[in-house]
Amino acid sequence: MNFEAIFKQIIDFFNQLNKKQKYIIIGSIISVVLIITFLIVYNSSTTKKESNYAILFENLKPQDAALIVQYLDKKQIPYKIPENGIIEVPKDIVGKVRLDVAAQGLPKSSKVGFEIFDKNSFGATDFEQRVKYLRALEGELAKTIESIAAVEEAKVNIAIPKESVFVENQTPPTASILIKLRPNMTLTPKQIEGIKWLVAAAVPKLKPENVKIVDQYGNPLGENSEAVANSELLKAELLYKKRLEKALEDKISSLIAPIVGGKNKVVAKVSLDIDFSKVKSKATIYSPDNVVRSEQTLEESRIGIKPKEVGGVPGAVSNIGPVQGTKNNQIVDKYNKTETTTNYEISTTIKDIKDDYPKIKRITAAVVVDGYYKKDKDGKIKFVPLSEMQIKSIENLVKNAIGIDPKRGDSVSVSSFQFNQPTSNAPQTPVGKVMSMVSMYLGPFESIFKYLFLAIVLFVFYKKVINPFTQKMLETPVKEEEPIKEEIHIDEEEIESTYDKIKELKEKVEQQLGISGEINEEELKYEVLLERVTKMVEDNPEQVAKVLENLLKEEHPQT
Repeated sequence: MNFEAIFKQIIDFFNQLNKKQKYIIIGSIISVVLIITFLIVYNSSTTKKESNYAILFENLKPQDAALIVQYLDKKQIPYKIPENGIIEVPKDIVGKVRLDVAAQGLPKSSKVGFEIFDKNSFGATDFEQRVKYLRALEGELAKTIESIAAVEEAKVNIAIPKESVFVENQTPPTASILIKLRPNMTLTPKQIEGIKWLVAAAVPKLKPENVKIVDQYGNPLGENSEAVANSELLKAELLYKKRLEKALEDKISSLIAPIVGGKNKVVAKVSLDIDFSKVKSKATIYSPDNVVRSEQTLEESRIGIKPKEVGGVPGAVSNIGPVQGTKNNQIVDKYNKTETTTNYEISTTIKDIKDDYPKIKRITAAVVVDGYYKKDKDGKIKFVPLSEMQIKSIENLVKNAIGIDPKRGDSVSVSSFQFNQPTSNAPQTPVGKVMSMVSMYLGPFESIFKYLFLAIVLFVFYKKVINPFTQKMLETPVKEEEPIKEEIHIDEEEIESTYDKIKELKEKVEQQLGISGEINEEELKYEVLLERVTKMVEDNPEQVAKVLENLLKEEHPQT
């Protein structure tokens, strides 16, 4: 942008103004400068005055703010209340005033912690002590929760039921938390879960699922934490599957591209069946190689005479027993027993198996490659697909590259089809070659050329539209103080000379024609003057119009 030309246009525009217009513009500029200077000085003085104040307390309850203001008025301490809940005092005394106000027990609505037990109260009942302990615990938990960045204020309520001697009638404790969040801030699911565990760990027998949290608008927080966690897990699994498929596709393309003539002549797509389930198992394995720990052997033997048993055919003979004292009636009895007990040491292996990693269940891949192009007898481009041997070789390469396992049910399909019309193998026209070269070398600078073209369009628009319009707006009419009528001069001597010439010429014409008579000099002068004025009007119509306009203004100044 030519600042010198713009400055010159402003100077020319100012010089074309009359005195009254100049005075108005100069006065306006001076007034604007004075007003801006006054505002700057006033703002700086006000800011300096306000900067001498510092925050004494913020986020105060109305009742606490009223008590603090009452104390400051009593002590005649200057203060300011820029917003609700904020009190400011001079910087040099803010520390002392804060200590003095705290000594008065203000603000009173601050949460009570275990400092409630600093003062011993004699005669307090056990119920009162339990209530104080519960209040102190709630206050400490609220203070802890408020230390989180997104939490502005918190209130904790704990319900501890009365213990029962019967186990079946015992009720677990519960807790509720009201959280006021800071503007434009939220709690993440992990933070909400952390708050639940924090409160549950501070109260005996309180489970995290029995802790309920709501925000200042009554919206429950953390109720759908499991659903949110499952949703996040599903997104992560899909992203993992997509990235793994893309990696295998790139591996196939980079492997086959040099064979078929470039990446634009091969397309590979891979689909994975991934098992994201988590398995936990425990196995006990007994070793078959046993070691003898102990062995016991028990042997028993006995020899004796056993009486002969009575028996036979029913009758008198059989009913008569053996005669006592005869040796033939005795039977020798022998008894032997051996018992062996062996104890083996059994080798046991216990395995706790935890399988959290995703497992590929199946891989399916489809590869499409372009063929070759050659000229036939007529000079036309003809497509030649890959041979079966080439396709089989490419298929084997793909299988080895991505780890195909037939036992797992993996499969690979390779096909050869004609792609769009070839660009590299087909002969190019001279124009096509030039365009290819331009695209190859200037392609990376496409965005730069776009912005350059836009800048040129804007420059042309400025020169052809905005600049002429601005110059036309800066044009001013000719000043009234300098009438243009003086620019037109009518020479009386020239008129007299012309008059004499015309008079002589007219006399000669009359003599030749035999016409006599007096010449009307006044009429002749009028005709000459009219002819001169007509010529001036034709040559300078604008100046003549200005002269007539000024004459009319002089004759009728009030109109």
